[in-house]
Amino acid sequence: MSPLSADVEPATEREEGEAPERAAKPSPPAADQPKAPAEDGEGGQPYGLPGKPLARGPFLFGLVGGLGVLTAIALAQMIVASLSTIILVVVAMFLAVGLNPAVEALQRRGLARRGAITIVFAGVIVAFTLFGLAVVPPVSKQLTEFVNAVPGYLTELSNHPTLRQLDADYQILPQLRTFVTGTLGPSLATGIMGAGLVVLNGVFTTVTLLVLMLYFLGSLHTIKDYLLKLVPASRRSRTRAISEEILTGIGGYVAGNVLISVIAGVLTWIFLSIAGVQYALALALVVALTDLIPLVGATIGAVLVTGVALLDSLPAGIACAIFFVVYQQVENYFVYPRVMKRSVDVTPAVTVIAALFGGALLGIVGALLAIPVAAAIALIVREIVLPHQDQA
Repeated sequence: MSPLSADVEPATEREEGEAPERAAKPSPPAADQPKAPAEDGEGGQPYGLPGKPLARGPFLFGLVGGLGVLTAIALAQMIVASLSTIILVVVAMFLAVGLNPAVEALQRRGLARRGAITIVFAGVIVAFTLFGLAVVPPVSKQLTEFVNAVPGYLTELSNHPTLRQLDADYQILPQLRTFVTGTLGPSLATGIMGAGLVVLNGVFTTVTLLVLMLYFLGSLHTIKDYLLKLVPASRRSRTRAISEEILTGIGGYVAGNVLISVIAGVLTWIFLSIAGVQYALALALVVALTDLIPLVGATIGAVLVTGVALLDSLPAGIACAIFFVVYQQVENYFVYPRVMKRSVDVTPAVTVIAALFGGALLGIVGALLAIPVAAAIALIVREIVLPHQDQA
């Protein structure tokens, strides 16, 4: 190979190697060929690149904090405004859970759940109706008797020698007549209208409570299954067991409390019938109703019935006072522990404290709900908190 050919060959190889590179370059587009649309903005984004984040200065921090405070205040106002509705829903759910053991007992006897719910709900309606029939007629009768007796009382007062002398000296009766026609009459009319509105509101609340209780009782298993789906699958079985025990405790508490109230009402009715006190059945129902309230309910019912008996006759009032003192000791030391020992596992001190806190927060409703809530909290602490502390 001559030096000339050696010099020529690399050039040829170089040209052959450059040929693909030249072929790879795109040819300029023709004049009649459409151009590809160019991308808008920078970096291939149609609206441009995002800017720097806002500086977290004191103004932005205060603005976000103020919005959080306003949101919290708005939520608190919403809760306060709808507190009565929330209490109504909670009480309806509580009663539905309490009546569920009776429904399940009827189911175990072969009834369908719908039929069992119908029987239990009919029993509740009958109980409300009997209470109204036993209480309303005596109260209306006594009010009618009092209104009819008012003219006689006024006549006796006007014929009294001392009052006639005072009337002659100070003109008491004309002033009293002016007060009755000018001030007392309109006030009584307003009070009667207000009392009528209160009665209508109570009837509406009772009907709403019964309807909600019926819905909750019919869909209790559906609600329970739906809430359990919100729990992680790894903890679902344990949560189901704990929730079932809590619901069983609440049902046992409601059933036990109703049983104790029935016992108190029946024994009171028997005693008042023997003692000859008027309206024995109505007074017994009042005792049974007030006995549902923890701690002070039995005392309230005893004071009311004893006061009514004292108005009837002194010996009957004294006998009622003795009866209620003896019965409350029997109930506190024998009846209540035997009925409640399988429903709620709460020490007496915790029971008293829970009832006091519940009554201070929500009144009678809070006192009724406090003991089963305390039992549920005690179960959660025993099954979850304490084992976690032992493992730490």
